[in-house]
Amino acid sequence: MNRQQLKITNNTEKRLDILIAEHFPDFSRSYIKKIIGGGCVFVNGKTAKVSYKCRVGDVIDIDFPEIKELGLKPQNIPLDIIYQDRDIAVINKQKGMVVHPSAGNTENTLVNALLYNIKDLSGINGVLRPGIVHRLDKDTSGLIVIAKNDESHKALAEQLKQKTAFREYIALVSGNIKQDNATICAPIGRHKTDRLKNAVVENGKEAVTHISVLKRYERYTLISCRLETGRTHQIRVHMKYFGNPVVGDKTYGTKKTELSKNGQLLHAARLCFKHPVTKEEMSFEAMLPQDFEDILSKLKEKD
Repeated sequence: MNRQQLKITNNTEKRLDILIAEHFPDFSRSYIKKIIGGGCVFVNGKTAKVSYKCRVGDVIDIDFPEIKELGLKPQNIPLDIIYQDRDIAVINKQKGMVVHPSAGNTENTLVNALLYNIKDLSGINGVLRPGIVHRLDKDTSGLIVIAKNDESHKALAEQLKQKTAFREYIALVSGNIKQDNATICAPIGRHKTDRLKNAVVENGKEAVTHISVLKRYERYTLISCRLETGRTHQIRVHMKYFGNPVVGDKTYGTKKTELSKNGQLLHAARLCFKHPVTKEEMSFEAMLPQDFEDILSKLKEKD
């Protein structure tokens, strides 16, 4: 068992399962309900029900069952592998695919597909995230690099840390951006009231996004986003903060999904890095998905 503890110091009347889900977002709500029902969660030393309302002073102990490697199975899910050698692979991920499993949700992810389609994967990030150096959101399509051994993983991770890897995204955002180029320097951290979201916060981690306008439409702007840092949901958080949320973003955009009913119109279009072994400069591009192109074709350009 892997025991974690939460101490409630603020006034709250949130249900036990909701509170735990906010603090441990890698675990699905259904999985948290399952372990509560299984007697693995204790409030002030006693087992509690899912519906228990948490109070100031409560001490919550959670015994997360150890996740065994056998819990992850290779699945014959087609992958768009645009490059592969003995050290790395570059995948063009489809929108709607989760990158890595979480406890209680161990199927139909990119990792399950990788285990079936690629022989070797680095083990640095453990059994749930083999080969995963960086991630893309479920509803973000495009390029992701996979490490096939630990040495490659370390080298690629260092390039991301030192900001020498280049990542460019294409996004359709709401509203018209007047300037052709802009840089958003705004720290990102956990949202103060909604723990399932991130936000621009004063004590957050450094986050820098460069944006360039590609095309203007009557009510939207097509932009290029270049990342210096890799914070969770960085582009989506920054564009909301900038006043031009990504179209179709149900978390950081408007409640009405506007043009896209299948998630945000955000695509990882270009990825450049130095090969971790040969040191060769490598550059990859992925065209916009057809549904993204179809939406753009229906928009009227701004005069």
